[in-house]
Amino acid sequence: MTMMIFFFNSVLLGAGLAMDAFSVSLANGLNESKMKAGRMCAIAGVFGGFQFLMPLIGWFCVNRIAEAFETFRRFIPWIALILLFYIGGKMILEGVRKENSSPVKPAIGFSALLVQGIATSIDALSVGFAIAEYHTLEAFGSAVIIGAVTFAICMGGLYLGKRFGMKLADKASILGGAILIAIGLEIFITGIL
Repeated sequence: MTMMIFFFNSVLLGAGLAMDAFSVSLANGLNESKMKAGRMCAIAGVFGGFQFLMPLIGWFCVNRIAEAFETFRRFIPWIALILLFYIGGKMILEGVRKENSSPVKPAIGFSALLVQGIATSIDALSVGFAIAEYHTLEAFGSAVIIGAVTFAICMGGLYLGKRFGMKLADKASILGGAILIAIGLEIFITGIL
């Protein structure tokens, strides 16, 4: 895999996975319209940190399983396809459903922020399947890029939430779902060929 494709895939994974956190960041920005830059960095840092950690946990688990059961490796493209299609489809459905309902303003205390971080990043565990064939440094590098992209997207979400409110939240979920489905297809096609 060339460095450009590696970087591009990692950025796309980060963007796709960050859309739930982006939606929550919009809501958090709306709830706290006078939020200071330090607080915005802390909130985006929590989301970015979880999005960094979860793919590494998934990668570690997949590689331990794959070492024990080498035949499992040929199923990784199928598993990645199924998981990313499921997660992406779920995000699209939730985005479409949210368009017809009124948004709920979440609390953003520290414990609520941790719950938001976990809830918006749990799907990133499946990225461990997507990056299962990466060497240790590649997996770490991909996770760093995913975390950095999430941080930047969440900072944008907090800023937009403060400025414009919740009008973009549902569209972000739909876009994130579409990106994850596209990545699932790309992983499947390159893994089978």
